[in-house]
Amino acid sequence: MVGARVVACCSLSIMAFMAAAVNAGSVPAVYVFGDSLADVGNNNHLLTPIMADFSHNGIDYPGRKATGRFSNGKNSADFLADKLGLATSPPYLALSSSSNANYVNGVNFASGGAGVSNATNKNKCITLDKQIDYYCGVYASLARSLGQADAATHLAKSIFTITIGSNDIIHYAKANPAATPSQQQRYVDALILTLSGQLQSLYNLGARKVLFLGTGPVGCTPSLREMSSTKVCNVVANAMAVQYNKAAEGVLSGMAVQHPDLHYALFDTSAALLRYIDQPAEYGFVEAKAACCGLGDMRAKIACTPLSSYCANRSAHVFWDFYHPTEATTQKLTDTVFDGSAPFIFPINMKVAAKCQLILQI
Repeated sequence: MVGARVVACCSLSIMAFMAAAVNAGSVPAVYVFGDSLADVGNNNHLLTPIMADFSHNGIDYPGRKATGRFSNGKNSADFLADKLGLATSPPYLALSSSSNANYVNGVNFASGGAGVSNATNKNKCITLDKQIDYYCGVYASLARSLGQADAATHLAKSIFTITIGSNDIIHYAKANPAATPSQQQRYVDALILTLSGQLQSLYNLGARKVLFLGTGPVGCTPSLREMSSTKVCNVVANAMAVQYNKAAEGVLSGMAVQHPDLHYALFDTSAALLRYIDQPAEYGFVEAKAACCGLGDMRAKIACTPLSSYCANRSAHVFWDFYHPTEATTQKLTDTVFDGSAPFIFPINMKVAAKCQLILQI
């Protein structure tokens, strides 16, 4: 197997897709990177104020208990695994303390508060750079346990999902409410320069199927709405989310040209989620502005805690707390990730990406 290389035979054409789907191997694992939208308990192991291991979080999760997910129930990492027929990848910090940790079934490195920049929530989370450092150790462990060639094949068939950027944009928009479009673009450009290196590092460490979940319309989160006397969406934050997602797609498409064995799906969370916010009734929602759980105006002054009030009709709310979507919202978004099409998920959706067959050529 020395010198083997992995070649993806997935194509964007229907004919090539159908050929690739025949006898395509299943996805063996999911490796998750990102922020609170995908954290399944890593922050439980940190000394940080960014926590969700208390009620009323998890009220609709199996067992009705808080697990560290910033949600009333399942989050994007859970629904992604469900769609692939896999168990949710466990939090890295829960595994790493074991001397015989098994990483072959996937690992979740996501940490509430994380951003592209190491300066975002510094010392309060596992930064994306640190997540990649942890994954580097996992890569080495897999190479030792499976052998280099088999580890490369395993990782090439696995899904690497990345959910990052929201916290960077929220912090910038709050600190710079009067930022001009050119100032916004300069900050986004700096983020993208960093992100480009991070994505290249993951490719160098075996990532070949990448799902990038773009930043949502964070200006419409209850927390940023609440800052406005008229409770409208924050235009600076929303504009930056659009700029960021467009630039991230440029990075990934450029990488795919440079590396023909890389296949990616980018989800424009901003465009997809704005549908629910602008036309909630059409998508089964009643409340698209206020949070379900929290305290103060729009339940957006204070986070969801055991002292907070919470709504009874959680599936009718777009937002669970002052930043995060409800389980119902996340499930609908994940359905689009798998079965949707451009302009929301492109150049392929995850159903197609998961079936891309990978062939070892000697």
